[in-house]
Amino acid sequence: MGKYQFIEQALQDLREQGLYNIIRTIESSIGAWVVVEGKRALNMCSNNYLGFADDERLCTAAKDAIDKYGVGPGAVRSIAGTMSLHSELEERLAEFKRTEAALSVQSGLNTNLATIPLLMGKGDVIFTDELNHASIIDGCRLTKAKRVIFPHCDVAALQRLLERTRRSRRR
Repeated sequence: MGKYQFIEQALQDLREQGLYNIIRTIESSIGAWVVVEGKRALNMCSNNYLGFADDERLCTAAKDAIDKYGVGPGAVRSIAGTMSLHSELEERLAEFKRTEAALSVQSGLNTNLATIPLLMGKGDVIFTDELNHASIIDGCRLTKAKRVIFPHCDVAALQRLLERTRRSRRR
């Protein structure tokens, strides 16, 4: 038995349970149809709902921005500063949403990891659907708040749980 045999065993267990994940290589732009490992396939798992990934106008604007700004700021805002391009985006978003300000974040995961812990803390109670997205669950786990999980879309169960925690600060 080798030093890392436990890893091979864990991988084998995942395979046997049907939980071993093989990440496919996409060889085309992300649209309704993609090329995966040389074969054309209908894409049923993309977040490209609005077709922005290969929209000609957005691709042209992105190329223009790369020519002007390069491919990134080199570090996060708190270290490198905010690029004027990001400030302009946020100003336009705030205007569109008719709000005082807006903040752009690179993904839903980062948004949930950044905001939920800021809003919730010790003494708070978070009521969360058992089928919430993994990034919401992770954001909740980063807090010191108590988490109360209720069955998916079960409003009656949520109501009972809310009644039991009336005296707590709830969100």
